[in-house]
Amino acid sequence: MRISFRKIVIGCVVLAGATYGITMMHGSHSIAAFEEKRKQIDVLEKQNQELHREIAARQGHLERLQKNPDELKLEIQNKLKLVTPGTKQFFLQDGTPDTSGTSAPADELRQ
Repeated sequence: MRISFRKIVIGCVVLAGATYGITMMHGSHSIAAFEEKRKQIDVLEKQNQELHREIAARQGHLERLQKNPDELKLEIQNKLKLVTPGTKQFFLQDGTPDTSGTSAPADELRQ
């Protein structure tokens, strides 16, 4: 029984294809690794979009402060906790700022 050259070549091609397929299923360049990298890319793109939104919001805030010197002065006073003469500032005991607009009790008043 003779095995022809053509059958040997076809057998080698099939064997090489099967080996390549198994490698693609389990190797570092596999389909599962590709899907995982795709998910990581999606997460990073979402983070990038969020950071771009945050940058735009901060730039808008800076532009507002540059256009309105009174708002800038208030921002500086709040950040540095400065009190101008003749004004009163209220500190709550728990350390949170009073945002309701009501005054604090007299024992919590400091100048």
